Amino acid sequence: MTRVMAQGTFDILHPGHIHYLEHSADMGDELIVVIARDSRINDSKELVFDEDERKQMLESLEVVDEAVLGSEEDIYSTVELIDPDVITLGYDQDHDEKEVKKMAEDAACHEVRVETISGKGEYSSSDLKS
Repeated sequence: MTRVMAQGTFDILHPGHIHYLEHSADMGDELIVVIARDSRINDSKELVFDEDERKQMLESLEVVDEAVLGSEEDIYSTVELIDPDVITLGYDQDHDEKEVKKMAEDAACHEVRVETISGKGEYSSSDLKS
């Protein structure tokens, strides 16, 4: 069974998020979505929904097998806990695939594929709030 881990803030769900999650789910048998904790988000006062509300929204999506709140400390412990085979990144996430792969493989102690999902249109939660 191939476990896929997707992550993000998911403050205002929009078609870009659905595109990201559907393509992530297509890469494996189980999709676990990690929701960024309020305490780890810069300008968390700008959030429309708190972490529990965002988790509840993601849990309601058929494409998501499990939604979990990320670690308060770091993503390393979250990767260790979830033990993914694949980590997907959104097109607008500012992460280096090679760095994520190394961190994930150190945490999971096995090979982890890292894939960036191309975007759908010009969707951005930040832009939608403006």
